[in-house]
Amino acid sequence: MTVPVHERLYDLVANDDDARVCAALPEQACRVVPGNFFLILASLVLTKLGDLLISPKIVLTWLMGAVGAPAALTALLVPIRESGSMLPQLLLGAWVRQRAVRKGYWVVGSVLQGACVALMAWLVWRYDGLVAGIGLVLALALFSLARGLCSVAIKDVQGKTIPKARRGRLSGIAGTVAGVMTALLSLWLFREGGEPSRLFYIGLLVVAALLWWNAAMLFGRVDELPGETDGGRNGWRQAWKNIGLLNTDGALRRFVIARALLMCSALAAPFMVMLLQGSDGAAGKLGALLLASALASSLSATIWGYLADRSSRRVMLRGGAIAVFACLAAVVLEYTVPALADSLWGMPALYFVLSVGHAGVRIGRKTYLVDMAEGDTRTDYVSVSNSAIGVLLLIAGGICALLASISVTLTLLVLAVAGLLGVWCVWRLPEVE
Repeated sequence: MTVPVHERLYDLVANDDDARVCAALPEQACRVVPGNFFLILASLVLTKLGDLLISPKIVLTWLMGAVGAPAALTALLVPIRESGSMLPQLLLGAWVRQRAVRKGYWVVGSVLQGACVALMAWLVWRYDGLVAGIGLVLALALFSLARGLCSVAIKDVQGKTIPKARRGRLSGIAGTVAGVMTALLSLWLFREGGEPSRLFYIGLLVVAALLWWNAAMLFGRVDELPGETDGGRNGWRQAWKNIGLLNTDGALRRFVIARALLMCSALAAPFMVMLLQGSDGAAGKLGALLLASALASSLSATIWGYLADRSSRRVMLRGGAIAVFACLAAVVLEYTVPALADSLWGMPALYFVLSVGHAGVRIGRKTYLVDMAEGDTRTDYVSVSNSAIGVLLLIAGGICALLASISVTLTLLVLAVAGLLGVWCVWRLPEVE
């Protein structure tokens, strides 16, 4: 009997010569793993590419400047993007549990994200200044809420359809492919060195919206078996009950503390960008930052993914250490060789290092959380963890904003210290693979 192409490709990617790999999944789910692997992979590639194209840390920040939005609104982009997708997940987690098959929630979330990005394109086309800025921030807030729904659903669906030792490489390969595509786009975007037109930004947003809509169509074809629905009848009651997990579940509490301290890998990025803003050649530096971010994802994500299948704890540990090094190096470079820090490649090179570290932290903590939980507790762990991080992110964002008003380099130094504490906490976590 001829083996389907997607199954042969899966054997190459997953190296599935160990029958025990699929032991934790039902036999029916094991039979459709190759097809589900590539459907989820394609969906993640499209959405990760969309994320890179509208990155609030880089692209949306420059876009706000292009439409003349106030700087105060620009400062809200990253906190809203990150925390907005996490805060409602405690309630969303209980809501998702109401249905035995949960891929539909991811599909709806992806469609809504595409609609929000399309709304951003319309706002950029029609408005300027304060109105455009407020509209973009509100659209990003709605986008983040839809992203939170996808975040809860994807981990549960992935846990039910992909074997434990293959989940890290799934995220890693998706990040690499999206990173390569974004790197090529970045080279084309700034090939002439000029400031991109507003029409180009609109086209970029429209393409990103189409990516999310196509991802939704692909994910809808995933073959997901029904799961448990305990606790789904009363979402609010289950949500409040889940809060108690931080008190009763020591493993989850230690993971949340470590993850909170490693937020430095995400929070440090905009402050590196701020060190380059307002100087000559800003357009070229924007291109260099985009290229650095894309190359970091494409070159490191797959490696991190494969390593996470062996030990997601070590991936978090190494990623956090790399991010701390990048923050400290940026501070040293800014004070000792300011001309190099302000050059076209000085700070973008460190941004590349930071992005490599952040990719490791991100893939490591996602894989660790999915592998730490089993069965229906996975949804609870994801929702509680993300909601707690969402609150802590807003607090940390406020502290960083206050510190940045004093000194951007001081902010990076404080984040580096927090990252060191996070690395120590991860070192104390148990292995889950």
